[in-house]
Amino acid sequence: MSEPSLEQKKAQFDEYFSIAYRMNVNVRPLEDDEDIPDEDAIEERMPYAFRIASEMASIEAQAIRPLRNLSDHAESLADYLNHQARKIDLMMSFVLHQQDEPKHRFHTVKFGGGGVVIESDTPLEVGSHAELKLFLNEEAAAIFCFGEVITCEQAEDSYHIAFIFNTIREQDQELLVRASLHIQTQQLRKRAKEKRTRS
Repeated sequence: MSEPSLEQKKAQFDEYFSIAYRMNVNVRPLEDDEDIPDEDAIEERMPYAFRIASEMASIEAQAIRPLRNLSDHAESLADYLNHQARKIDLMMSFVLHQQDEPKHRFHTVKFGGGGVVIESDTPLEVGSHAELKLFLNEEAAAIFCFGEVITCEQAEDSYHIAFIFNTIREQDQELLVRASLHIQTQQLRKRAKEKRTRS
């Protein structure tokens, strides 16, 4: 199968909804002799904390879902379990933040299911590859994946570098899609509340 063109990669990046949002991301450019794992092999390269965080998130989603079908009697039980889940999220967030390496730390300009745009003081060559770690505070989650630079544009005194995800687990991509929509909902609610306060 032939490699997609740069224009096709840009179109693929744009297929997904993305949102302007600032979060920590680690970018470690790959050496020339470093291979990019495929989706089946990515877990072998993934730090253990990322694997268990993803597993815990899916277990939590499965555990809470059946409670929605129960009557009002289960409301206090659901509240209790939600509080327990929140405690676990906070602990997991703490564990994941230990994976955030200051020497590789950048901040996102925007992100979505197709990729991420970071702000950098120095440019990166289009076509270069990197190992990426995205830290989603809002979701108490982090994503480990690999990306390729598809654009590098000067923006005032820095560069905006867009990475398309070229190896990411399906469940992590779904998490990024959900997170982008969740953050957008929060931003819209906040704006509506500010409008009501001003009027």
